[in-house]
Amino acid sequence: MRLIFMGTPEFSVPVLEALVEAGHEIAAVYCQPPRPAGRGKKARPTPVHARAQEMGLEVRHPVSLKSSHEQAAFAALGADAAVVVAYGLILPQAILDAPRHGCLNIHASLLPRWRGAAPIHRAIMAGDDMTGVCIMQMDAGLDTGPVLLRQATPIAPGETTGDLHGRLSQIGAAAIVQALDRLPSLTAVPQTEVGVTYAAKIDKAEAAIDWTRPAAEIVRQINGLSPVPGAWTHVEGERVKLLAAALAEGQGAPGEVLDDAFTLACGEGALQVRRAQRAGKAAQDAVTFLRGQPLAAGTRLG
Repeated sequence: MRLIFMGTPEFSVPVLEALVEAGHEIAAVYCQPPRPAGRGKKARPTPVHARAQEMGLEVRHPVSLKSSHEQAAFAALGADAAVVVAYGLILPQAILDAPRHGCLNIHASLLPRWRGAAPIHRAIMAGDDMTGVCIMQMDAGLDTGPVLLRQATPIAPGETTGDLHGRLSQIGAAAIVQALDRLPSLTAVPQTEVGVTYAAKIDKAEAAIDWTRPAAEIVRQINGLSPVPGAWTHVEGERVKLLAAALAEGQGAPGEVLDDAFTLACGEGALQVRRAQRAGKAAQDAVTFLRGQPLAAGTRLG
């Protein structure tokens, strides 16, 4: 098929690669514009932009698709379909209607659960056992379109958003190739309005750890916010991100270090930190972290 690809972050890159490998023609790649990054604040292309250029594909990065000029340019590509995955702009109706088969979105949840911006984070933070990918025919609503294909996968104990992000990206890449191959025979199934949840964008205020909460909740917070933005606490006056954790045995005052294995007491139960990161430093496993900053039993975090 002749496709338009619309995506921006690293999550979208395997999908673009899979479409090209499957033999589809990419008429153009749409992504977010380069943005200042790094110490020099130089404009840096997004992951999709950089990979598309490496592949010799045409890249477009309009700041909006609302103008008649941009909509005409999009329609002039004569695409059979547009594949959309974590693009970052709302698509006006004229854009949705332009390709012959419309716009197909790869959404990282089992719709209608976790419509919205942060489905992977929210699934882990809520303690879901299952998640997956849906190939959805886009409409004007927020992830409300009918589903053409869905692929479920369990969330493993201790899996972080970073871990799951990588798995779902690969699942989504395989699923969209399958959906395009079977498109004439697929039936678009309307979403039920039962069980609808919304995955609101992560607010940085959610990252501060409250050690008075139950250990199970804090573990989900730590794993769900890893690696970005990273749940954090104060360790001997320094802000430290905790990037992986699991439930553990023990009890004590909230935030109290219980042993030399980074076991911490919570409001109910305890957890063991598996990975941590000091400000301005690389993430480290717990053993390496404690080698550089031993924490005596009885030390309080928070």
